[in-house]
Amino acid sequence: MNTTQIKQAVDYIESKIDVKPEIGLILGSGLGVLADEIEDAKVIKYEEIPNFPVSTVEGHEGQLVIGKLEGKNVIAMQGRFHYYEGYTMKEVTFPVRVMKSLGVDTLIVTNACGGLNPNFYAGALMIINDHINFTGANPLIGPNDSQLGVRFPDMSTAYDKELIKLAKDVANKLNIEIFEGVYAGISGPNYFSKAELNMLIVFGADTIGMSTVPEVIVARHSGMRVLGISCITDMAIPNEHLEVLTHEQVVKVAQRTRPKFISLVKEIVKEV
Repeated sequence: MNTTQIKQAVDYIESKIDVKPEIGLILGSGLGVLADEIEDAKVIKYEEIPNFPVSTVEGHEGQLVIGKLEGKNVIAMQGRFHYYEGYTMKEVTFPVRVMKSLGVDTLIVTNACGGLNPNFYAGALMIINDHINFTGANPLIGPNDSQLGVRFPDMSTAYDKELIKLAKDVANKLNIEIFEGVYAGISGPNYFSKAELNMLIVFGADTIGMSTVPEVIVARHSGMRVLGISCITDMAIPNEHLEVLTHEQVVKVAQRTRPKFISLVKEIVKEV
């Protein structure tokens, strides 16, 4: 996706809104209801936007919601795109490029994921402090456009330390239990085997999911500050108690966790 395609999408969105968003939100499976909290909202379907992919996964509404949340101008992706849907990594991350061009400098990216750390539980929330890119691909492969970012962006501090501290302080204030750890991004669409899960645990992963990492790579390439929040919808610890998992179960647990998730993110947005 090139700068011309980004501009076409930006021009269309700007023609529909009268605010300049400063905070971007990417809402994962079952978590899109947070966008319903946005006031004076303008909703734009993905299929209306030039060069935008279309979300095909249950639990993803497939629209941008732009307006005010806790007094801040925000743009929320109510549903995201995944590599496993058949899109290229550049298509998956195209909306992040568009957000940056619209003026967004802070990105809050969320997901539903599996827990690998035995201290976690289904329904818990985790702040991402690092990630492992196990997707087998990278959205920056190919010629680099210096207008979008440097050729070799550093990922050693992909998740902003100040935003992590803010999120932890907010969780403490709201009396919401919050964990912190490493998110492993895989391509999907199948859930991992027991041997593969064991491998990721050895690598140091605390959670596993099929999104987020590509978007964070592009956000950092673009110079955006990033906060990542995971909703742990199932425990993926490879033992005799490992249950056969379905996407419906993932969405159901994410929906059950929504009240504390919404409270947390709204207060973070308020204090950013």
